[in-house]
Amino acid sequence: MDTQRMINSIENPLTLYSLNGLVREAVSSAMPSRYWVTGELSEVREAVNGHCYIELVQRDETTSEIVAKARGTIWSRIYSLLRPYFLEQTGQPFAQGLKVLLQVGVNFHELYGYTLDVSDIEPAYTIGDMARQRQLVIKRLTDEGVIGLNKELDFPLLPQRVAVISSSAAAGYGDFCDQLHNNGYGFVFYTKLFPAPMQGSGVENGIISALDLIAQEMERWDVVVIIRGGGATSELSCFDTYELANNCAQFPLPVITGIGHRRDESVLDIVAHTSAKTPTAAAELLVHAMLAQAARVTEMQQEIVSAVRGRLDCEKHRLRSIVQRVPVVTALFMQGQHHRLDLWQKYMDASSPERILALGYSITRVNGRALRSVNDVAVGDEVVTTVSGGEFTSKVTDKNNI
Repeated sequence: MDTQRMINSIENPLTLYSLNGLVREAVSSAMPSRYWVTGELSEVREAVNGHCYIELVQRDETTSEIVAKARGTIWSRIYSLLRPYFLEQTGQPFAQGLKVLLQVGVNFHELYGYTLDVSDIEPAYTIGDMARQRQLVIKRLTDEGVIGLNKELDFPLLPQRVAVISSSAAAGYGDFCDQLHNNGYGFVFYTKLFPAPMQGSGVENGIISALDLIAQEMERWDVVVIIRGGGATSELSCFDTYELANNCAQFPLPVITGIGHRRDESVLDIVAHTSAKTPTAAAELLVHAMLAQAARVTEMQQEIVSAVRGRLDCEKHRLRSIVQRVPVVTALFMQGQHHRLDLWQKYMDASSPERILALGYSITRVNGRALRSVNDVAVGDEVVTTVSGGEFTSKVTDKNNI
C-alpha cells in the first residue's frame, strides 16, 4: 500500500459495508464460475421455508482435525429436487457425517459473509465413500480376527429362549412375535424384548447397550435376534459401524439378524451367526430349527422301535431254535443217564456180598459182629462163618498172630 492510498484511507475511511462490498465484488470477479468441491457434511439444517443450510468441512487425513470450513445454502427450489434424488441414488438421506461432492458458487454477502451456493450434487461420490468406509470396517474386523467368531458358536438344538433387540413400535417386531408364537407346529418359545432404536444416530449405542443387558443374564437365553423391519432403507448405514459389528461378532450367544432389507447386506449381517432377510424369516429360521429337532426325535423313535423289533425277532428265532433242540438234547441227556445207571448197576452187582462170597471169600462173626482182626476173638469163642450157599459154626481152639 503506497503512502497516498494510506493517507486517503485515513482521511476517507471506508465503512464496513463498503469494505465488504469491495470483497464481494472481488470475489465475484475473481471466481465467476461454479466449482465441484468435496467435503464432509458437519451440519445439515432444513428450514421451515424449504431451504437447507449446511456446514461443509475438510479434515486432515492423519489427525482428522478440521482444516477448512464453509457454510452453504441449498435454496428450496433446488433442495426439493436434490433431496429425493440423493436418497434414491444412495439409499441414504442427505445428512450429517456424509462425504459429498457438491457443485457450488462462491458468494460473499456484506451481512452474512462467505457462503457457498449449492446447485448440484454427485451421489456416486458419496456411494463410493460409503462403500470405502464399509470395506475399511470389514477389513479391520478381518485383520483383528473377530469377523467370524459368532459364526463359530454352536447353534442350540432347541432355540426356545429368544432375546429380541428391536423397537417396541417396529412393525417387524410384531410380525416376528406373531410368526414365532403362532407357529403351526405348536412349538413353545419364550421371548423378551430389549428395546433399542432401529434408525437414526442412536442405533449403535442402543443395540450395544441391549447386548450388555443380555450378557448380564446370558444363562437365560439361547439366541439373540436383532430385528428391524418397517424402517426406511435409507437408514441402513447405522448397521455398518465398527463398534456395533465388533460387539456382535464377539457376543457369546449366536446372533440372528432380520433387519428387513433384501437388496443389501450390512456389516452386522456379515458378522452375525445367521442372517435372515426379514423379521418373519428370522422367526421361521427358529421354527425350522425346532422342526428339524422334532424330525430327529421322530427318526430316533423309529430307530429305537426298529431296533427293538429286530432284537425281538432275533430272540424269537433263538427261542424257536432252543425249543427245537430241547427234545434232541433231552434224549441225549436221558441216554447218557441210562448209560450211567447201567454202569452203576454193573458196579453194584460186581460189589454185592453174594458175588464176593461166590469168589471164595467168607464172613466170620462172633456174637453177631464180623471179625476184622484175630484180636477180636478168643480161644473158646464160638464163631459163625458164612460162605457161598450157607453158614457153619466153629469153636476157636487156638489162634496165631501172623
